[in-house]
Amino acid sequence: MIASIKRLILLIFVTSMVSVGVSFAQSTQFVSVEPVVRDGQLYIDADAEIEVTAELRNAAEKGVPLYFTADLEIVSSRWWWFDKVLVDEQRSWRLSYNVLTQQWRVSVGDLTLPEDAFDDALSFVRHIRGWSVGSTDAFDPGKEYQGRIRLRLDTSRLPRPVRVDAFNSSAWSVMTPWKDFRFSISQPAQKP
Repeated sequence: MIASIKRLILLIFVTSMVSVGVSFAQSTQFVSVEPVVRDGQLYIDADAEIEVTAELRNAAEKGVPLYFTADLEIVSSRWWWFDKVLVDEQRSWRLSYNVLTQQWRVSVGDLTLPEDAFDDALSFVRHIRGWSVGSTDAFDPGKEYQGRIRLRLDTSRLPRPVRVDAFNSSAWSVMTPWKDFRFSISQPAQKP
């Protein structure tokens, strides 16, 4: 009798953990990653689904800047040693709200763009376009390369008082799992 109750409790616990894991995976994930070659450069275009909690949105509306960071790695497989890392890049976005002007701002590097709504500002993070990650000279034509990308809320860049709260709350743990992708670069066209 006690053993069957323990099994039932264990089954309920495992089922609830699996459903939580499935809902987490469905709400924050990369949908597509596409390496693009233009003018001798490798660019990454990617689309992510990110759900932001009400607590996180509320903090942003009160003026707390949110920092999202995309991590990208591209490696070349080697049978005789560790894989060779060709690209190890990060790109960060800063989403901030000015309470006086009631306007959102998205900052990427030196570029700052105004937006009217939080979802419009977050769309810059969700849809990565034209991210230059390196020259095509580092890649051999026809060889297959492996890459992976993830997107996360960078809590280390939050103001200190908020960082403590973010460490203790699951609402601040926004992160996609690593998305693996493979690609190869074709031979450049011969000029007549």
